[in-house]
Amino acid sequence: MIAAIILATILFIGLAWTSLDWAVLLIIAALPTYLIRFTVAGLPLTFLEVMVLSAFAIWFVKHFLPGFKKLMRDKSARLNYPYSIELILMLVISLVAVGMAGWSNDALGIWKAYFFEPALLFILLFNVFKKRSDWLKALTALAISAAAVSLFAILQQITGLYISNPFWAAADTRRVVSFFGYPNAVGLYLAPLVMIMSGWLASLNWEDGVLFHDKLKKILLSGIIIISILAIYFAKSEGALIGLAAGFFILGILSGRKTKIISLSILVIICSGIAFYQPAREQIIQKATLSDLSGSIRKQQWKETFMALKGPRMFTGFGLNGYQTAVKQYHQEGLFYNSDNLPDFDTQLRASAVLRTKYWQPVEIYLYPHNIFLNFWTELGLLGALLFSWIVGKHLFITFLLSKRLRAIKNNDRYIVLGLLAAMVAILIHGLVDVPYFKNDLAMMFWLIIALNAALKINYQTNKK
Repeated sequence: MIAAIILATILFIGLAWTSLDWAVLLIIAALPTYLIRFTVAGLPLTFLEVMVLSAFAIWFVKHFLPGFKKLMRDKSARLNYPYSIELILMLVISLVAVGMAGWSNDALGIWKAYFFEPALLFILLFNVFKKRSDWLKALTALAISAAAVSLFAILQQITGLYISNPFWAAADTRRVVSFFGYPNAVGLYLAPLVMIMSGWLASLNWEDGVLFHDKLKKILLSGIIIISILAIYFAKSEGALIGLAAGFFILGILSGRKTKIISLSILVIICSGIAFYQPAREQIIQKATLSDLSGSIRKQQWKETFMALKGPRMFTGFGLNGYQTAVKQYHQEGLFYNSDNLPDFDTQLRASAVLRTKYWQPVEIYLYPHNIFLNFWTELGLLGALLFSWIVGKHLFITFLLSKRLRAIKNNDRYIVLGLLAAMVAILIHGLVDVPYFKNDLAMMFWLIIALNAALKINYQTNKK
C-alpha cells in the first residue's frame, strides 16, 4: 500500500511539473481520494491532500516566484481573486476556532483539510485555468468523478458487494455507499454534481446538424446524470432526493417560459396527488414535521446543541472538533419513538416497562449537529456562521443576476450558471438535516462551485468590455 502511494505521488508530481492544468483536473476528478489515508512522520495525510499540496507547491515555485518581481512592479499584472476577502476571513475565523479548541492536532487537521487546502485549490484554479474552455474541462472532470462514484454504487446495488455494514448490504434493506463509508455521503457528493451537469447539458447546442462528438457528449452527459440519480436513490438518501427535487424545480422555473410552465404543472400534479392520497400525505407530513425516527433524532440533536450554545459560547462556538465534548453534558442517551403509532403513547409508556424497552432508541453524539447553519455556528462561532451565510447568499445573488444578463444576450452559459445556482440550492436543502461541508471532498467541491460561478462572471465582464 505504501509503495503504491509513493509511486502514485511521484507520478502525480511529474504530471504537475509538466502539465499543471491536467494535474488540477485530476484533483477535481479524484476528490474521493481523501479516503486513501496514511501517515508521514506521525502526520496524518490523505492522497487528496498530497495532490493539492504538491500542485500548489509546484505552481508557487515554477510560476509564482519567477514572476514575483514583475507583480511587485506592475499592479495591473496582479490577479484580484474573486471572493478574496471572504476567503481570507474564513481562513482567519477558522484558525481562531483552532485556538478555541486548544490547538489540538485534531482541530489543526480539520482546519488543514476543510479550510486551508480548499483555499489553495481555489487559488490554483484561477491561476491555472485562464480561458472559458479550461473551466469547461473542470466540468468534464466533475462528470468523470460522478460517473465513477455512481457506477460503483450501482454495482453494489446489483451484487451487495463492498458494503461493510451487514444491514445495508442485505438485499431487503440495501443502501449503497459507493466508495464512502455511509449512504448519505453518496447523496451529499452527487446531488450538487447532478445539478451542475444538468445545467451544462441544457447549455449544449441542440440544433440540427451538430457534430457527432457533440451528440456523443450529450448522450454521455445524460447517462451520467441518470446513473447519478439512480445511485442517490439506491443510497436512499432522502435529503439528497429532496434537494434534487428543489434544484430541478429552481432550474426549470428560471430556465425559460416553457420549462417554467412544465415545472409549475408538475408541482401542481404532485401537490394534488399528495392532497388526495392519504398515505402519501401522511408520509410527507411526517417528513416535513420531522416526526419520523431520523427527524426525531435531529430535533433532539438541535435541542442539545442550543442548550450548549449559551453564554460566551453563543458567540464563539465550541471550536473545531469541539462539538461532541461541549454537548456531552446535555446529551440524552436515547429517546422513545412511537414506530407503531400507538394511541396515548406517553401514557402507555409510563404504564409498561416492556413498551419502554421496545420503543427506546439509543442516540449517539454525532460529530456535528446536522444542520448547515448550526454546523458552522458550533465549529466557527456566530461570526463564522454569518460569513458562510454571506458567501452562500452572494453566490445565489450573483448566479441569479448573471443568468438574467446572459439570457438577455442569448448566451447559453446561463444554463451552466443556473446549474451552479441549483447546486447550491440542493446543498442548502440537504444541509437542513445533514453536514454538506465538513468533509474533505465536500469542502473542496463547495469552493469549486464558488470558483466556477466567479469565473463565468469574469468571462462575461471581459467579453462585455
